[in-house]
Amino acid sequence: MWRSNIFIQVPELPKRHAKAGRNSEIKQLWNSKGESCPNGTIPIKRTSASDISIFKSAKKYTSRKDLVSANYEHATGYVQGEFYGANAYLNVWKPYVTSNDFSRSQIWVLSYVGANLANSVEAGWQVYINENKDIRPRLFIFWTADGYQSGCYNLVCSGFVQTNQKISLGSAIDPISTYNGEQYGFAFMIWKEPKCGDWWLKVGTEVIGYWPNSLFTGLQGNATTIEYGGEVYSHDLADNHTATQMGSGHFPDEDFKKAAFVRKLAVIDQHNELKPVSNLNLFATRPNCYGVKKGRGNPDIWGDYIFFGGPGYNPDCP
Repeated sequence: MWRSNIFIQVPELPKRHAKAGRNSEIKQLWNSKGESCPNGTIPIKRTSASDISIFKSAKKYTSRKDLVSANYEHATGYVQGEFYGANAYLNVWKPYVTSNDFSRSQIWVLSYVGANLANSVEAGWQVYINENKDIRPRLFIFWTADGYQSGCYNLVCSGFVQTNQKISLGSAIDPISTYNGEQYGFAFMIWKEPKCGDWWLKVGTEVIGYWPNSLFTGLQGNATTIEYGGEVYSHDLADNHTATQMGSGHFPDEDFKKAAFVRKLAVIDQHNELKPVSNLNLFATRPNCYGVKKGRGNPDIWGDYIFFGGPGYNPDCP
């Protein structure tokens, strides 16, 4: 399914963007043979009743201290300061997910006012059976202008303006990584375009579109927190822990080819320049369920990175 869209001028990319490393092309099942939409149109996933109701499971916390009591668990790395975007390479897996849960790997660009979250723009991949009726990892975006009291996934409602005719938000990603086998993924970059002030999204080699600056309050200026890593939502966290996996389903100590990773962690400064993260903090809601660790490697390949994830329910996570 496709719809018409007006032509938008290509945004100004961050300086030193080329030094972020060669980006892998994002590949999706729907265009595996090179299909794309006609000029002036964009691909959109058909909207279902589950798409419209998905926000009922959206976050209801407004600050980091609320995360422990919510139905969400995280294993992430994050930085705080004044930022105008973020870039990272996300490793793609197909974690086991129970029917009412979802599991994600993503980047968050957040604006806090005091201790309370005001705005967020997010992008990554997720496995969500209730929404998609399958276990495939799918590209997703999300935004909120009021601390998750409302917001929108993909193109379900107005807000994000897609300008790309090759990539379908909400569609399945292929190929995916295998345990002790080939590893796949691609880079995500969200940045504030300096001329117009809109927040643009690039995935792999493709600029996808933008969130208009007018949607936001705090993000009309800058972000105050950038976060990278995994998130699991479940109704079952209060009783017996869910068996939904995060990342590859394996703990970060297993390392490359076994645990999920995010590498080349970078932020964008007020001069529209891409820079490696500094003072990276780690956060894991329940480390015995889903863990996270950080490191630094070859700057051309790994840079600053995290390994994250886990199996969920296990003898140490009852």
